[in-house]
Amino acid sequence: MKARMITLPEAIEEIVRSCDVCSVGMVDENNMPYTLPFNFGFENNTVYLHSAPVGKKISVLRNNPYVCIAFSTAHQLYKQSPEVACSYGMRYKSVLVFGKVEFIEDPAEKIGILNIIMRQYTQRGDFSYSDPSVKNVAVMKVVTDRIEAKAFGY
Repeated sequence: MKARMITLPEAIEEIVRSCDVCSVGMVDENNMPYTLPFNFGFENNTVYLHSAPVGKKISVLRNNPYVCIAFSTAHQLYKQSPEVACSYGMRYKSVLVFGKVEFIEDPAEKIGILNIIMRQYTQRGDFSYSDPSVKNVAVMKVVTDRIEAKAFGY
Protein backbone atom coordinates (compact mmCIF):
# COMPACT_ATOMS: atom_id res chain seq x y z
CA MET A 1 0.00 0.00 0.00
CA LYS A 2 1.10 3.50 -0.73
CA ALA A 3 0.53 6.63 1.30
CA ARG A 4 -1.84 9.06 -0.39
CA MET A 5 -1.26 12.77 0.02
CA ILE A 6 -4.37 14.70 1.00
CA THR A 7 -4.79 18.28 -0.19
CA LEU A 8 -8.51 19.00 0.09
CA PRO A 9 -9.07 21.39 3.02
CA GLU A 10 -12.31 19.61 3.96
CA ALA A 11 -10.52 16.24 4.19
CA ILE A 12 -7.72 17.75 6.27
CA GLU A 13 -10.22 19.34 8.63
CA GLU A 14 -12.10 16.02 8.95
CA ILE A 15 -8.90 14.29 10.06
CA VAL A 16 -8.03 16.98 12.59
CA ARG A 17 -11.57 17.10 14.00
CA SER A 18 -11.56 13.33 14.53
CA CYS A 19 -8.57 13.59 16.90
CA ASP A 20 -8.81 13.96 20.69
CA VAL A 21 -5.30 15.32 21.19
CA CYS A 22 -2.42 16.59 19.13
CA SER A 23 1.29 16.23 19.76
CA VAL A 24 3.21 19.49 19.71
CA GLY A 25 6.88 19.18 18.85
CA MET A 26 9.21 22.00 19.79
CA VAL A 27 12.94 22.53 20.36
CA ASP A 28 14.25 23.52 23.78
CA GLU A 29 17.09 25.88 24.70
CA ASN A 30 19.60 22.99 24.47
CA ASN A 31 18.48 22.26 20.91
CA MET A 32 16.75 19.08 22.11
CA PRO A 33 13.35 17.98 20.83
CA TYR A 34 10.47 18.29 23.29
CA THR A 35 7.02 16.92 22.48
CA LEU A 36 3.84 17.10 24.54
CA PRO A 37 0.21 16.17 24.02
CA PHE A 38 -2.26 19.06 23.97
CA ASN A 39 -5.98 19.59 23.75
CA PHE A 40 -6.66 21.92 20.86
CA GLY A 41 -9.07 23.83 18.71
CA PHE A 42 -8.92 24.12 14.93
CA GLU A 43 -10.49 26.76 12.74
CA ASN A 44 -9.54 28.21 9.34
CA ASN A 45 -6.31 26.16 9.19
CA THR A 46 -5.22 27.61 12.53
CA VAL A 47 -4.48 25.50 15.60
CA TYR A 48 -5.31 26.92 19.02
CA LEU A 49 -3.76 25.65 22.25
CA HIS A 50 -3.98 26.43 25.94
CA SER A 51 -2.00 25.51 29.03
CA ALA A 52 -0.86 26.69 32.41
CA PRO A 53 0.83 30.09 32.08
CA VAL A 54 4.17 28.88 33.46
CA GLY A 55 6.32 25.79 33.04
CA LYS A 56 8.85 24.25 30.71
CA LYS A 57 6.64 24.26 27.61
CA ILE A 58 5.92 27.98 28.01
CA SER A 59 9.64 28.73 28.44
CA VAL A 60 10.52 26.61 25.42
CA LEU A 61 7.86 28.24 23.22
CA ARG A 62 8.75 31.77 24.28
CA ASN A 63 12.41 31.05 23.45
CA ASN A 64 11.66 29.29 20.13
CA PRO A 65 8.05 29.57 18.93
CA TYR A 66 8.39 27.26 15.92
CA VAL A 67 6.40 24.02 16.21
CA CYS A 68 5.35 20.93 14.32
CA ILE A 69 1.96 19.61 15.40
CA ALA A 70 0.98 16.02 14.63
CA PHE A 71 -2.56 14.68 14.38
CA SER A 72 -3.12 10.96 13.79
CA THR A 73 -6.35 8.96 13.62
CA ALA A 74 -8.21 6.04 12.03
CA HIS A 75 -5.57 3.54 13.12
CA GLN A 76 -6.30 0.03 11.93
CA LEU A 77 -3.99 -2.98 11.97
CA TYR A 78 -3.91 -5.01 8.75
CA LYS A 79 -2.00 -8.07 7.58
CA GLN A 80 -1.39 -9.99 4.39
CA SER A 81 -0.42 -13.20 6.15
CA PRO A 82 -1.05 -13.90 9.85
CA GLU A 83 2.20 -15.91 10.05
CA VAL A 84 4.50 -13.27 8.55
CA ALA A 85 5.36 -10.44 10.90
CA CYS A 86 6.58 -8.16 8.09
CA SER A 87 3.21 -8.39 6.36
CA TYR A 88 1.53 -6.47 9.18
CA GLY A 89 1.05 -2.74 8.98
CA MET A 90 -1.07 0.09 10.28
CA ARG A 91 -3.61 2.08 8.33
CA TYR A 92 -3.84 5.71 9.42
CA LYS A 93 -4.74 9.25 8.50
CA SER A 94 -2.44 12.03 9.63
CA VAL A 95 -1.91 15.77 9.44
CA LEU A 96 1.22 17.77 10.21
CA VAL A 97 0.96 21.49 10.86
CA PHE A 98 4.14 23.55 10.74
CA GLY A 99 3.99 27.02 12.19
CA LYS A 100 4.84 29.59 14.80
CA VAL A 101 3.18 30.06 18.19
CA GLU A 102 1.80 33.47 19.10
CA PHE A 103 0.77 34.06 22.71
CA ILE A 104 -2.60 35.77 23.01
CA GLU A 105 -2.91 38.32 25.82
CA ASP A 106 -6.16 40.15 25.05
CA PRO A 107 -8.88 38.75 27.37
CA ALA A 108 -11.67 38.94 24.77
CA GLU A 109 -9.52 37.17 22.16
CA LYS A 110 -8.55 34.53 24.75
CA ILE A 111 -12.24 33.84 25.46
CA GLY A 112 -12.97 33.47 21.74
CA ILE A 113 -10.12 30.98 21.38
CA LEU A 114 -11.09 29.05 24.51
CA ASN A 115 -14.56 28.67 22.98
CA ILE A 116 -13.00 27.33 19.76
CA ILE A 117 -11.12 24.76 21.86
CA MET A 118 -14.28 23.83 23.78
CA ARG A 119 -16.17 23.40 20.50
CA GLN A 120 -13.68 20.69 19.50
CA TYR A 121 -14.82 18.57 22.45
CA THR A 122 -18.40 19.64 23.18
CA GLN A 123 -19.73 21.07 19.89
CA ARG A 124 -20.62 24.13 21.99
CA GLY A 125 -18.80 27.42 21.76
CA ASP A 126 -20.71 29.71 24.07
CA PHE A 127 -19.14 29.26 27.48
CA SER A 128 -18.58 31.95 30.07
CA TYR A 129 -15.31 32.40 31.94
CA SER A 130 -14.36 34.21 35.13
CA ASP A 131 -11.76 36.96 34.90
CA PRO A 132 -9.24 35.00 37.04
CA SER A 133 -9.58 31.90 34.87
CA VAL A 134 -8.91 33.92 31.70
CA LYS A 135 -6.00 35.76 33.32
CA ASN A 136 -4.42 32.51 34.59
CA VAL A 137 -4.35 30.55 31.35
CA ALA A 138 -1.89 30.72 28.48
CA VAL A 139 -3.68 30.80 25.14
CA MET A 140 -1.74 30.25 21.95
CA LYS A 141 -2.46 30.62 18.27
CA VAL A 142 -0.32 28.70 15.79
CA VAL A 143 0.17 30.75 12.64
CA THR A 144 0.44 28.07 9.97
CA ASP A 145 3.34 28.02 7.49
CA ARG A 146 2.24 24.78 5.84
CA ILE A 147 0.06 21.73 6.35
CA GLU A 148 0.82 18.21 5.12
CA ALA A 149 -1.69 15.40 5.26
CA LYS A 150 -1.78 11.79 4.14
CA ALA A 151 -3.64 8.55 4.48
CA PHE A 152 -2.09 5.11 4.37
CA GLY A 153 -4.17 2.05 3.54
CA TYR A 154 -7.41 3.92 2.86
